[in-house]
Parts: sequence; structure tokens; C-alpha cells
Amino acid sequence: MRARAESGLPVDAAYDAGCRRCSRLAGFLDEVKARHPDYFCKPVPAFGDARARFLIVGLAPGLHGANATGRPFTGDWCGPLLYSALHRFGFASRPASVAADDGLVLDDCRITNAVKCLPPQNKPALDEMRRCASYLAWELSHAPELRVILALGTIAHQSVIEALGLPRREHPFGHHRRHVLPDGRILVNSYHVSRYNTQTHRLTEAMFDAVLEDIRSLLD
Repeated sequence: MRARAESGLPVDAAYDAGCRRCSRLAGFLDEVKARHPDYFCKPVPAFGDARARFLIVGLAPGLHGANATGRPFTGDWCGPLLYSALHRFGFASRPASVAADDGLVLDDCRITNAVKCLPPQNKPALDEMRRCASYLAWELSHAPELRVILALGTIAHQSVIEALGLPRREHPFGHHRRHVLPDGRILVNSYHVSRYNTQTHRLTEAMFDAVLEDIRSLLD
């Protein structure tokens, strides 16, 4: 195993807790904070090993998940499938992420979102995605050891492609599809670990394990 590093990337470029560049998202966060004073209700930072070779990109924080806890995929229906699989394949110290201070550590893995703020109905607008793309682009360009990127869902996939300045038509989304990028890094796609996808069996535990098994083999 590689040494664990839970310190984050430089916050001045990769993350801004006070970002309000998207007026709709900022206003929505204010509304949610008024209803749920104990919720995080800010742009959610990336979580995990700052020198990881493996980066997971999700869509955006969930209302009662990352937006509440301040950690990606923590506190709602999206987290259990993701973190249990990461634990099985040696990327997480525990099989469940329940709170930002629960002691869980990621090893050689980092998790971020294409859009850092909670969007209404979990649907960010195109202009909001583009404004937030600069944070993802910085994360991708300042990760010299990064070898494999896992995009969860179409929007995350498209955000990675756009952040890297690559043409979408040459890199279509497809579950368990692998894209070799011009710099040699590999982008892997998966259906999102959402409640809808798991309950309808569009994405099963076995399917997601197969994706992570592939990624583990690429890193090993």
C-alpha cells in the first residue's frame, strides 16, 4: 500500500468554501441552510489522498448527503455502494462513510464532484457546470501521480472531458467503457451509484465491483 495523505490540495486554487459564482446555487444553499441550520451547505471539497493515483468524479453533492455532512457521497443513498466497494478493493479503511469525522481514510484514492454545490433537484445548469469546471480542471492538472479517473455518470464524464479540453464526440460515455487520454491517463466510466440506478438494478454491486476490479488491475 502507498502512504496515506489526508491533507487536501491547495485551497486557493482547487477549492473555495465561499464561492458564490453561481447565483442560483448560492441562493439555494441559503434556503437549505435556513431549513437545516446544522447542514454543511457550502461547496463540498474533495476527500481523500492528495497524491492518489485514482480519482473518482461524481455529479454534485446530495441534499441530505454531502451537502449535509461536507464529505462526498456521505450520509445518503449514494454512499453505501461506493464506499463498501472501495473498502473491498483496498481503497478505503472502512466499508461505510457516515460522517466527515468518522475516521475513514482513503488510500491511493480521492473523491470529488464535477459541481461542488448542491443544485436544485440535483440538476446543475450548463452555465453552472462550466463555471465550476475550473476547479475540476485544476484538480486534474495538479495531480502528477494520477493514473485513473472514474467518472460516475454522463455529466461527470462530460465534465472531465471538457475540463481536459477534449472533444466529446471522440469520448462517448458508456458503462465500464475505458478511454485512454492523450496524456496516457485512463478515464473509466460507470453508471452513477444513485438510489435510482441501484434500486432499478441498472447498476448492481457486481457491476460496480467489476469496474473497480478493472481499475485495481490498472493500478497494480
